[in-house]
Amino acid sequence: MQKTMERPATEVVVRPDTYGTILVHAEPGKASSHRVEAAARLARSLDARLIGLGAETFDPGPYSGAFLGYAGAEWVGLVQEQIAKNLAAAETAFRRDAAGADVDWRTVQDYPHRALIDTAHAADLIVVSPPGDRGRQQSAEPADVLMSAGRPVLIVPEGRSHLVGMSVVVAWKNTRECRRALTDALPFLQRAEQVVVHAVAKPVNAAGAARETEDVVANLKRHGVDARPLVTSIDDGSVESEIERVAALNGADLIVAGAYGHSRLREWAFGGVTESFLHRPNCFVLLSH
Repeated sequence: MQKTMERPATEVVVRPDTYGTILVHAEPGKASSHRVEAAARLARSLDARLIGLGAETFDPGPYSGAFLGYAGAEWVGLVQEQIAKNLAAAETAFRRDAAGADVDWRTVQDYPHRALIDTAHAADLIVVSPPGDRGRQQSAEPADVLMSAGRPVLIVPEGRSHLVGMSVVVAWKNTRECRRALTDALPFLQRAEQVVVHAVAKPVNAAGAARETEDVVANLKRHGVDARPLVTSIDDGSVESEIERVAALNGADLIVAGAYGHSRLREWAFGGVTESFLHRPNCFVLLSH
């Protein structure tokens, strides 16, 4: 009978994962500049290609109806002309904010979230911001991108343009979405100096959560990630606040989490943690669905 030989752990070959292409929506304005700067810094550090996408549209509604005749057609023409100017300004801003990165620029007249979803096949990671005040016709709705693009989404918090990523917290929960997030986040986890796999559990479930986090840490170490487990217990209170507290204590500027949500009346309904990270993140958040 043929014997099988176990290979010593020191002989395990670890091949670092990476993001080869990063996708970001760009439009004129400060929020976009921070987002593009963050994406460009990341692209340069990973030697990745950065695709800048300019996308804007308008809903003519009744204003372009036949009853408006020439005036309606003229109005539509003026709006389209303004969109073209906005897209040109977005390209100028993108090339300025992404200076030094290997870039590709694309434009399309469409809703930004839909344009990002349609272009997601060309990238490994999509960089977005929390919802802005410019409306869905000019700024990308992160919830739509997250739930439909099939790619991990990096949320850039307001006013931040530099992800260090040397300390990372994985918000662990034993779900499909979180397991997906772990794999999607490997390029970040393998570069980090400290990774904390953190589970928030009720006291009665703490022992089970501890076993899970220890298993996750053991598996991550086989991917070259030096991680440690952590379980904190709360009876009441906000889970997202507890995760952010642990991130702050460990000097982490990146949280990795699974995104839980479903479609409801043409909108997305999310769990409290996902909702908070999508709309009110205190640090960078990588979400996967």
